[in-house]
Amino acid sequence: MSPYFILSIIIAYFFLLLFISLITSKKGESTSGFFLANRASPWYVVAFGMIGTTLSGITFVSIPGMVEKTGFTYLQMVLGYVLGYVVIGLVLLPLYYRLHLVSIYTYLEQRLGFWSYKTGSAFFLLSRTLSAALRLYLVAGVLQLAVFGPLGIPFTGTVALTIGFIWVYTFRGGMKTIIWTDTLQTLAMLLCLGASIWLVAGELQLSFSGLVHTIGGSRYADLFVWDAKAPNFFVKQVLAGAFITIAMTGLDQDMMQKNLSCRNLPEAQKNMFWFTVILVVVNLLFLCLGGLLYFYAAAKGIPLPEKADDVFPFLALNHLSAVVAVAFILGITAITYASADSALTSLTTAFCVDFLNFQHRPEANGSSTRTGCT
Repeated sequence: MSPYFILSIIIAYFFLLLFISLITSKKGESTSGFFLANRASPWYVVAFGMIGTTLSGITFVSIPGMVEKTGFTYLQMVLGYVLGYVVIGLVLLPLYYRLHLVSIYTYLEQRLGFWSYKTGSAFFLLSRTLSAALRLYLVAGVLQLAVFGPLGIPFTGTVALTIGFIWVYTFRGGMKTIIWTDTLQTLAMLLCLGASIWLVAGELQLSFSGLVHTIGGSRYADLFVWDAKAPNFFVKQVLAGAFITIAMTGLDQDMMQKNLSCRNLPEAQKNMFWFTVILVVVNLLFLCLGGLLYFYAAAKGIPLPEKADDVFPFLALNHLSAVVAVAFILGITAITYASADSALTSLTTAFCVDFLNFQHRPEANGSSTRTGCT
């Protein structure tokens, strides 16, 4: 498949994101508009778009790849996520809304003092920068392999182009733009995931009922591990999932900023709970895709890479149809862009609010915060 063809799809997708950015951004918007979309975001749009932000390019390749070794036992961790999101919805969201927070780390100043507040925000800036960089590195590597490398563009150029694309469509609109572009990117990711499952099932000549029967009757379908000494013991996984969710979502500016853009607390809670339901279904679909990939490789006698994370990229780009390859490239690009653009806006918010005190400036309710911040 021609790299020019893949590049044309990526460019078309980018211009669609840019179009959304242009129609959702407003010249001279206030800090409230930039940081929290004037607290007027529809909860159902936020819930759907948060899927793309929560997942990443790493998730896109890791969950299908882990099926051979651990089966569907990853769902134990997902059950832990559910518990964590319930705690966030019933405990943390009411707290954040009651205090009318923009940066959630402002709460630390009220409870623990100035230095705890600054330290908490600084750790977020550091951790989110590193995680966003890792996610971008992954997608840049895939794009380098499939698109830019064959065109003679060095890896540094691929990274620069990827970051440049994200900056162009995010620097104008703030949170409102991010919410709508993340919704598009989540939709693109889910369409690519669904198309990949459907096409691989077609290669195996499986109908929907046949797919369910094949996966349900395989060794992958074991969900729970009751051996207390096992690394994926049920209780361990559930507790780990719950605490990971509370720490990496409930105490993370990137994720909570979208929740705080909803009109009120009840809508933010509806957003959180429906998002949880969708996330469970999406993780199940990723696991199903992983099972199908291993069935396909076994049926065709294809030797797979030793590294589980390479299984989906390897099969998509080398053995499955061109449509699957396009779906993979577009899907991993969409999910990584969703994570990275959201991170860029939340980093801007944390730095401007927690270190530049933008909320206390005279222009806070008038002119835009773009100058000097993005």
